[in-house]
Formats: sequence, C-alpha cells, structure tokens
Amino acid sequence: MQPTLLILAAGMASRYGSMKQTQSFGPDGETIMDYSIYDAIRAGFGKVVFIIRKDFADDFKAIFEPKLKGKIATEYVFQEKDSFLPDVQVPADRTKPWGTGHAVLCARDVVKEPFAVINADDFYGKDSFIKAADFLKNVCSEKTYCIIGYELSKTLSEHGTVSRGVCQVDADNNLVSIKERTKIYRENDTIVFEENDEKHTVPNNSSVSMNFWGFHPSLFDTTEKLFHSFVKENLENIKSEFFIPIIAEDFMHRLGGEIKVIPTSAQWFGVTYKEDAPGVKASIDKLVASGEYPASLWK
Repeated sequence: MQPTLLILAAGMASRYGSMKQTQSFGPDGETIMDYSIYDAIRAGFGKVVFIIRKDFADDFKAIFEPKLKGKIATEYVFQEKDSFLPDVQVPADRTKPWGTGHAVLCARDVVKEPFAVINADDFYGKDSFIKAADFLKNVCSEKTYCIIGYELSKTLSEHGTVSRGVCQVDADNNLVSIKERTKIYRENDTIVFEENDEKHTVPNNSSVSMNFWGFHPSLFDTTEKLFHSFVKENLENIKSEFFIPIIAEDFMHRLGGEIKVIPTSAQWFGVTYKEDAPGVKASIDKLVASGEYPASLWK
C-alpha cells in the first residue's frame, strides 16, 4: 500500500492567492509545496491530501488540479473551527481553528493508510521523503510512528531568531520529548537560545522537529478522544491550540508507543522572515542547476 502525504495548508491558504508572487520560488513559478509533492511522488507516495480552508477551496483546486492530474491522487479536507468538535458551544470570539493536531484529525475520513504530515511552506529535501516513505511502507504500525529529525544548524535563518522543537533522543533513536525553544540563533561558532533573559547553548547537531511526521491511521481514534478532552479543558482560552506534539506525547507516555527519530542530512529552508525569500529562491535555483530538480516540475 502506498503511503499518503498530508499537507497542512489551512493557515497559509488565504495568503496563497493574494501573495502568489511572494510564494513562487522555482524557475517556472513553483511554490515550496510543489517541490514537496514532487519529492513525495518520486519517493513512492500514492496520494496527497491538502488541509485547507473551505473559503479558498475553488481557487486552491484551480491551482493544483491541472498540475497534478494523472501524477498523484488528490483529496481536499477543510479545517474549520467547528470540525470534529465535541458537543460544546465555542466562544463567538474564537476566530481560528484549533492548531496542527486538529488539522490532522480533520483528515480522518480520507486517510486509511500510513501517512506523513508536513507543513505547506517548508522545503524538506528529497532525502526526507525517501526515508519517510521507506518507514511508512516497511516499519510503521499501531505502536511505531516516526519523525524526521533535522540538524539544528541546517534550520536557522540569517535574518533573525527562530523557534524549534529540540528533540531529546535515546540510544535506540526513539523520541523521548520535544522541548520548544524560542529565540534560537547563531552566535559566532555556537548556537544559543534565550529563555528568561538568559542565554543557553545548544549543540549544533541537535535533532529538531520541522513538523515532518509519519503516522499509522489508528492514530485518528485516540486523537479524537484526546482533542475532545483538550477542547473541554481549554474552551474559554480562545487562542489555545491542539498541536501535533500533544498527540505525540500522549502516544509515547500514555499509550506506550515508540516514535523513531529518523535523521536526515537534508538542508531545510523556509521563509521565516521576508528577507529569507531571496535565499530560498537561490537555494532552489542551485538545486535545479545541479540537476536535482527539472527547470519545470510539471511539464
């Protein structure tokens, strides 16, 4: 069975149309998402599921259906603030859905096979998709998930601080915990993060999460129960979000599952700051020039 790629695009969908030029990085106008889908197809994924906002569905489909027709199966799932909610009254002043874990849950009716989850606006690299596909086809089970671990030094921005989930990994390459570190940056030859006005160093080769996960579809049942409990406990906090690491922590610590940290040597890049955009474009141009990608992905 071919694995599925789930792309979290609900948060950026409204920007896609109005900022199309900003979002285009490839020689033929490709977005970062196009490269992820291209890498997924050649790694053996059989379907891509886009998590988007309903009000942008027609425009979104008009962009992607012509490109992908005949190349990979597609599905579209809507993440709305009332999707998969328990029987509660959501405060009227809550404007956004419930975060990345909620987005994953919204795909339960269309994903029946092992699947990967990625962000729409991160460039992950060919190596990551090959390793994720291999895991999902050969290792993934109800008791074993994975996360692709990036070297911290390959995920920084030259234009400001970043936030990263730093993975604690045991001797068997199993995830122990993810600690969110904010204000991470390079200072001379070291990498530091700031917390409570204090600086702390982080090893350059620390493994960090860029939200590239591999899951078994049995995750949906336990996630729905976990999400319902989360909503009831956080109903009045209109900014509360149900993140994927909440699902991961529950899976490891309550359900006794393992999450394998699969290291990749790939160079991540993305647009954390608008000043990052020229560097992303230059990086893609370099990959095209080296033959890693064709000058036009879909022709």
